Amino acid sequence: MSSILPLVQNETIKIIKKKRFYVILLILLVLVPMFTYAQMKVAQNNREKFGGDWRLEVRQAITDNQNSLGSDRVPEEWKKYRSIFIQQMQYYLEHDVNPSEPNGVTFTREFMDNSVNLFIPLLIMAIASDLVSGERTTGTIKMLLTRPVRRWKVLLSKLITLMMFVSLIVLSVFVMSYVISGLFFGYGGFGMPVFTGFQISGATVDVSQVQAIPQWQYMLLQSGLIWFVSMIVAILAFMVSVLVRSTAASIVVMMAALISGTILTNMASAWQSAKYLFMVNLGLTDYLAGDPPPIEGMTLPFSLAVLGIWGIVGLVVSFTVFTKRDILN
Repeated sequence: MSSILPLVQNETIKIIKKKRFYVILLILLVLVPMFTYAQMKVAQNNREKFGGDWRLEVRQAITDNQNSLGSDRVPEEWKKYRSIFIQQMQYYLEHDVNPSEPNGVTFTREFMDNSVNLFIPLLIMAIASDLVSGERTTGTIKMLLTRPVRRWKVLLSKLITLMMFVSLIVLSVFVMSYVISGLFFGYGGFGMPVFTGFQISGATVDVSQVQAIPQWQYMLLQSGLIWFVSMIVAILAFMVSVLVRSTAASIVVMMAALISGTILTNMASAWQSAKYLFMVNLGLTDYLAGDPPPIEGMTLPFSLAVLGIWGIVGLVVSFTVFTKRDILN
């Protein structure tokens, strides 16, 4: 372990010198206020329209969605989603809980939910995709591997460093979302009840397992799932970085995979085998929120298992290739 620590320190210094983590923070500083401002305008319009009565707002949303169920122009898949939305909103109404009370905590929870499939993975990819390929491009990998240190230790130090920065990125997204949105909406909301445990079967919602938990507890569960997704994406980007010589090619491969995953998630309902692709299983927080899975029959344990297997395969491939392939040429 003592021989790993200096390598981890060295890798940490390299990432800091590249300033990519600072670029990620800058992106958050620019985008989060934009999203917060847009959400504030929506909240203001709804207050003006419904006189600040959230029940009227929810009832109107239910009515609009019910009306769309009878339209021939609405695809059947969309009707299923809207039917599920109606049943969930009716449950919130019956229990007198505002599903989207405007406060910094609620904004952060919704922002994290919307970021887990693409935004956070893209931020992670910016660091993970060139950890090995970047050094091969510049030639510094030759100097690193001429040291009297086993190759697996070199790669392990890069992986440990990556895991540290992935955790920092997830934490940064959470903290900056909460701090910035709190300026607009206030910093309360941790004790607000959130319903979880909706069981989806087709277009029917089973509420027998639903329970109300404080929003802080919900966000702890949410953060754990997002951290797990982020680690799997980082490991796969790390694997691509080992396999591909060029940093640009590594980034393109991961971007293509993540963007195609977003498309597949919306279109894969008829392709059952797509549920084994890691990209389709990234939305783990949807299970907490009670959103329908991309493919009928998918569950949280299933998605965790699929992502776990992809992560293990990514690690095995990375260490096997790095330790055995001639990467000095």
